[in-house]
Amino acid sequence: MGVSKQTSQIATVPLGSLANISAGGTPNRKKPNYWQKGGIPWVTTSEVDYSVITSTKEQISEEGLKNSAAKIFPKGTLLIALYGQGKTRGQVGILGLDAATNQACAAITPTADYDKKFLFYVLQSDYPRIRALSNSGGQENLSGELIREIRIPAIRLIEQRKIAHILQVWDEALEKLAVLRAAKEQRLGSLRATLLFGNLCTNGPRRQWTPTRLATVTHELTGRNGANGLGRDYVMGVTKAQGVVPMREQTIAGDISRYKRLPPRAFAYNPMRINVGSIAMNQRDEEVLVSPDYVVFACNADGLDPGYLDHLRKTSWWAHYINSGGSGSVRQRTYYADLAALKLPLPELDEQKAITEVLDTARGDLEATEREIKAVTRQKRGLMQKLLTGEWRVEMEE
Repeated sequence: MGVSKQTSQIATVPLGSLANISAGGTPNRKKPNYWQKGGIPWVTTSEVDYSVITSTKEQISEEGLKNSAAKIFPKGTLLIALYGQGKTRGQVGILGLDAATNQACAAITPTADYDKKFLFYVLQSDYPRIRALSNSGGQENLSGELIREIRIPAIRLIEQRKIAHILQVWDEALEKLAVLRAAKEQRLGSLRATLLFGNLCTNGPRRQWTPTRLATVTHELTGRNGANGLGRDYVMGVTKAQGVVPMREQTIAGDISRYKRLPPRAFAYNPMRINVGSIAMNQRDEEVLVSPDYVVFACNADGLDPGYLDHLRKTSWWAHYINSGGSGSVRQRTYYADLAALKLPLPELDEQKAITEVLDTARGDLEATEREIKAVTRQKRGLMQKLLTGEWRVEMEE
């Protein structure tokens, strides 16, 4: 099976002309007998996320089904989220079991001339435009009428199935990579637990580690940018997911002279958000700037390896301390003095560096898989665009 480039556009037809579109309903929440654990699966928009839906958080009873607008849709039905929080609106899924849905899900059942998987990929590819439909005319949500107007390529069923098969191969590759990523995440977590806290040692039997206060192996940094310091391009923020990242221009103050300097391999955090993991090490080779409200500190060269602390801060042990303030009470702000009171399980510096090397290798392996997932996802997105718009056509056997 091959593909060829085309210059002509594929004709399109409205989704409503080739599929039955309906919605479900929600049984009365005040009627406990309408809700039954282990009963009829009941899908909400939070479960519509570009995947096959094989289970639901909630289930309803036969009585709840009869006394509401809910209805059972068969396995294989396409669902699209009409409204929901964040990115939910406009996302699509496929029922992997017979299930009811709430009124925020549109159920799509195509005619025999259209392949369900092909439609799934068309709707997935068209997500940005579908979301834009709900912003027209001041309307915040999608509706059945808007869904019916979505344009679908009018191509033969055999070509639909071949396109769906090609894209399914890419999905299967992504699924395998996701499993591999999960295994590597688990391995990294296990290595952190055993090397930083457990009995596993990198160079023989473990020695007794003396708990060491963070204050004795780190120091706070309070240096400011000054009037003739670094430019606005050097202003960074700190996030849990991405670490030290450039700040959006609209969030930067007009005067950055009071912004704090963050050297390479030093740490910064927002004292109001460290409880959600917003602390990171500057992994750049150059000094950057952070908000004057941030706490900035560095490791003492003769006491604590920055890489060791960078791994330690990603453990559940660290999160527990931050969220309890070290004394069992929830802390609204965590300043340097609060953090510095933390007692670390700290080996000698040479052992710290050996542990860091092992953990860095495992993390690098995980990051390589994450990069591969991003690359394959981009490639699949580009392939979808070309196949579903007709720029590339699947070569059909005569």
